[in-house]
Amino acid sequence: MYPLLRLIILEISVRAVSLSKYNGRKKRSFMEVRGVCFILVLCSSLCTAPVSAGFVISEFCPDTWFSGEGDEYFIIGGSGDLTGYFVTDNEGSARFPDGTVSRGSVVVAQKSKDYEAVHGKKPDFELYDTDSQVPDMIRTGTLKMGNGGDELVLMRGFATVQEVSWPADVKSGEGRVHVYSGGIWDERPYYIGQSRFSSGIYYNVPVTVFVSPDCSYDVLKDLVRNSGSSLLVNVYEFTSPSIAGLFAEASGKGVDVEVLVEGSPVGGVPEEEEYLCRVLNSAGIPVLSMATENGVFHAPYRFDHAKYIVSDGSRVLITSENFGETGFPVSGTGGNRGWGAVAESPDLALYFETVFDWDTSGGWVDEMTGGFGEASYIIAEGETGRLRPEYFEGATITPVISPDTSNLVREMISGAKESVDIEQAYIKNWSSGENPWLEEAIDAARRGAEVRIILDSYYYNTEGENDNDEMAAYINSVASSESLPLEARLITLDSGYLEKVHNKGVIVDGELVLVSSINWNENSPSYNREAGLIIEHPGAAGYFRKVFVSDWDSSSAPDSPLQQSGSDADNKGSDNQLRNYIAGGFIVLFAAVYLFRRLRV
Repeated sequence: MYPLLRLIILEISVRAVSLSKYNGRKKRSFMEVRGVCFILVLCSSLCTAPVSAGFVISEFCPDTWFSGEGDEYFIIGGSGDLTGYFVTDNEGSARFPDGTVSRGSVVVAQKSKDYEAVHGKKPDFELYDTDSQVPDMIRTGTLKMGNGGDELVLMRGFATVQEVSWPADVKSGEGRVHVYSGGIWDERPYYIGQSRFSSGIYYNVPVTVFVSPDCSYDVLKDLVRNSGSSLLVNVYEFTSPSIAGLFAEASGKGVDVEVLVEGSPVGGVPEEEEYLCRVLNSAGIPVLSMATENGVFHAPYRFDHAKYIVSDGSRVLITSENFGETGFPVSGTGGNRGWGAVAESPDLALYFETVFDWDTSGGWVDEMTGGFGEASYIIAEGETGRLRPEYFEGATITPVISPDTSNLVREMISGAKESVDIEQAYIKNWSSGENPWLEEAIDAARRGAEVRIILDSYYYNTEGENDNDEMAAYINSVASSESLPLEARLITLDSGYLEKVHNKGVIVDGELVLVSSINWNENSPSYNREAGLIIEHPGAAGYFRKVFVSDWDSSSAPDSPLQQSGSDADNKGSDNQLRNYIAGGFIVLFAAVYLFRRLRV
C-alpha cells in the first residue's frame, strides 16, 4: 500500500475506534471509517505515479558519530512553499507546518541540540522537541533513519516526489553523508565536517619550482624569512628542527604563525614532532592537530596529509614532502625525490586560507602542546644540491584539493595527447579492483600518448607480495600484450643521492604539471585532506620533465639485472643455477659409466 496513505489510514482508524468507544456508536463509526479508507485507497491508486516538483531530498545522514544519533538529519533542497510536503520512512512521517517557505534548502534534524553540538549551528526544524528556538515538524509515528537499511520518501499530498533507500541506492557507513547532485547520489564520498570546495583557475601567476632533496630547504627558508605578517602551515608530519627554528624566528619578528598537523599519523606522532611542538609553543606559535576523535567530534578526513604554506596572504608553497630531514634536507645532497612550487597570487592564497580556516575551525582540532625537554633550536643555512629552483612568469594555476576536487587529476590525464610522465611513491589498486587514475594513463597510451611511470624501490615498497615491483610488472605486461607506448620502471637508489621516491607528480604533454601530496591509492584522493597545484606553463613543466628524465635514466624495469643486483633474489638465482650445474654433471657421469659398462660387455 502507498506509504503515506497507509499511515493516514492507520491514524484515522485508531482515532475512529477511540471516538466510537467514547460516543457509544462503535459499529457505525467503524463502518464510516472503512468507507473513508476505501475512498483513500481508490485515490491513492490514481496518484501513485511520481510527480515532478522543485523540491528534492538533497542530503541526509542516518549513521552519525554522535552517541544515540540525535544529530541525524535530512535536507530538502529547493525554493518555494513546502505546505503539503511530507517525509516518511514507511514507519513514521513528518510534515512541514503550513506556510513553511524554503529559500534554497531546509535542514531537518532529529534533535536540534545534538545537531548544533556537532555542526555548530541550529537546524531549521527538529523532529523531537529539544530546543524552544527551533520549530518542530508535525510528526506521526516514529521517524528515525536506520543505520544499516531504511528509506526516505518525499511526498506531496498522496504523490511520491522522490524516494531513496539504502543499501539499494547508497552505501551507508558511520559518519557518511549522502548527497544528491545532478541527479546522482554520492558522486563522491562525503563525511560529516568535510568541505565542498569547488576549484578555480588563476591566470598570469609567477611561480618558482623546486625539487627535493636538492633545493627544497633553501626555497622554504627564503619564503619564511621573506614573510612579514602571517604564515599558515599545514603538514602531515613535522620533524625538522631547522624548519621549526625558521618559524620561531619569524614569530619573534612579529609574524603571526599558525600550524596544523595530523593528529594520528601512521605509526603515531613521532617523538621529534612532540618535541618540536614544544619548541613552537614556547615561541608563541599555536600548533593544532586534526585528532581522529575529540569528544562528540570526529576528524572529517582519514588523514590530514596536505603539505602547504600560505605566506602574507599572497604566496602559496605546495610540496609533496613532509617537513623532515629527508623531505627538506639542509645539505641538499641526499633525501627524498619530491617536487614543490611557490605560486604568487593573492587570490590563490585566499583560496588556501579558506581551506585552512575550514580545517581548523571544527571541533575535530585540538592543541598539541608537545613533549618534555628543553625548547631550543638551531637554524641551518642550507646548501643547494645539483638542481636549483627556477622562476617563471605567466603560469595558469588550478588548485587541487582532496577529496573535493581530486577528480581534476584524472581529467588532466584524460586530456593527454602526446605524453604522460608519472613519478609516484607507489600505485595501489582500489577496492573496485582497478586504479582509475592508472587506467586513465593506460587509456592515454591506447590513444597513442607515450606514458612513462617511475615508482619507488625502497624496501617497504618492494618487499611485499602486491606492491611496486608487481605493479610495474603488470603495467609492462599490459604494454607488451597490447603493443602500447607504455613503460614502468623502478627507481635505482644505489648512489645514495635519493633515499626514496616520495613524489606524487604528473606531467602531461610537456605543458601541464601536477605538484601535490596526493598518493595513487583509493584513500588519498577519496578520504584524505590533500593539496596540490596543476601548473600550466611549458617552462615549469619542462623543469620537472628534465628532473623526470634524469630519474628515468637511472631507473630500470623490475625484472632487469640492474634492479636485482646484490639482492636475495639474485643470490637465490645463483644458487639454483649452481644446483642445476651439479645435477647436470651427475647425469653426464652416470651416462658415461653406463656406456662404459655396455661397451665392455
